[in-house]
Amino acid sequence: MSTSDVQKLREMTGAGIMDCKRAIEDAKGDIDEAVKLINERGLLKAEKKANRNTGAGFLKSYIHNNRVGVLLELRCETDFVAHSDPFQELAHELAMQIAAMNPDNMESLSQQPYVKDESLTVENLVKNTIAKVGENIKVERFCRYEL
Repeated sequence: MSTSDVQKLREMTGAGIMDCKRAIEDAKGDIDEAVKLINERGLLKAEKKANRNTGAGFLKSYIHNNRVGVLLELRCETDFVAHSDPFQELAHELAMQIAAMNPDNMESLSQQPYVKDESLTVENLVKNTIAKVGENIKVERFCRYEL
């Protein structure tokens, strides 16, 4: 295992250095297997955090071609995470998802295939971000308007 392998895995997954190092060791140097391990472990971390209180967050607005508008309330545990790049990126991706796919409610949103990568559900997209930032994240509510 080289430091370039650890760095490459870190760039691919957004996971911490020690998590990447352990995954490469456990995968015996196979980067593809290490990515799978990181994702599995991240989903387990996300499930452990699911009951934690989400007292921070923000509203994200998105307007597509002046015809479709979305207002999304996305919650997390701290203001620090609410202002982090992964959280901000997730909010943007979720707002675009809602604009494109017009889910009826939170349940249907979470089960939808993610429009940019249909191998992921929206729920898995959120869980991957939870694993990156180390805090619970919850879509509190959203509304969508269309002309």
